[in-house]
Amino acid sequence: MFVGIVNTPRDYAWGSSTAIPELLGVAPTGAPQAEYWMGTHPGSPSRLVGRTGTLPDLVPGGLPFLLKVLTPVTSVSLQAHPSVAQAEAGFAREEAAGIPIDAPERNYKDRNSKPEMVYALNEPFGALAGFRPVAETRAVLEQVSAARPLLDRLIGDESLRDVFSWLLSGDPEVAQLTDAVSAASATAEGLSWATVRSLAVSYPGDPGILISLLLHMLVLEPGEALYLPAGNIHAYQYGVGIEVLANSDNVIRGGLTPKHIDVAELLAILDFRPLPAPYLRPEVVTPGVSVFRPGVPDFLLTVVGPDAARRGVDVTIAGGGPAIAFAGSGAVTLDGAESSYTLEQGAGAYVSGEEALHVSGDGLLFLATAG
Repeated sequence: MFVGIVNTPRDYAWGSSTAIPELLGVAPTGAPQAEYWMGTHPGSPSRLVGRTGTLPDLVPGGLPFLLKVLTPVTSVSLQAHPSVAQAEAGFAREEAAGIPIDAPERNYKDRNSKPEMVYALNEPFGALAGFRPVAETRAVLEQVSAARPLLDRLIGDESLRDVFSWLLSGDPEVAQLTDAVSAASATAEGLSWATVRSLAVSYPGDPGILISLLLHMLVLEPGEALYLPAGNIHAYQYGVGIEVLANSDNVIRGGLTPKHIDVAELLAILDFRPLPAPYLRPEVVTPGVSVFRPGVPDFLLTVVGPDAARRGVDVTIAGGGPAIAFAGSGAVTLDGAESSYTLEQGAGAYVSGEEALHVSGDGLLFLATAG
């Protein structure tokens, strides 16, 4: 069974006013349109095409994953997501405290973890993602004398937690250092300093500017992806991305935002280990068909490229579905056991009861399923 799904884009301030309308083939409203959700999450459930109701009406238990289009033009907030145990404990704690689910100070909107991956769609996609080794950060900081107070505190990888906590402490020295480093970055070279300059324009005085120097700054080329597990601090910077994630909206913020920041909770869930840049490499199952497997039960992503669609290709749906299909470009036709469905660029569909699909056309297809 194929059922078309649509939604209303989320109007977060960091979003592009044109990228999602261009992808969906609709007129811009003039307002920022940051995220387009496809799934059953109560925060923004997909609506059904050609019938009344929303996707949760077809999937009463809900899908374990969400598929999103993201279009940041300024940095998304620095953030991390909890593990399952942390989410369950945090949700129970806030429920017991009587904090309304829509209260701005609420951290936990549900009991789920929120591992996620992001795929660069049609242009470079910038992201801060994970702590890098302190030795790498020190080499960057040594270019700018104004950064000396931060450099002196970064003794080794084991100092990351204390330094991070200090940067979010409200210490007046941090505010002075943020301004000094922002100004001094004008003549510094490299991707990290270019990021500092950009953040200083969008979020002047925010300590997240200094935190960005502790993190990997990555630029994904179209077709590349990152995987961000629980505890990974990150902030998407720019571009158009396809995000697949667990069905959760639990976000613990740490800067670059006017929204609520709970420093204590963030320190409790963050993984301060410096790790390699978190690229997620695909498994190429046949030429033009790639599967991104993060190794979690919530989701995986199959991508069928235009060359594979032009020659026609058979794709197996993990576990027999259900799935969400989305056309990132062109047009693709999905032929199932008893029916078929054509997706034009920007269109999405819920797929149920199909263990295998024949994909044809000239477009780029994303197929999200449980892992």
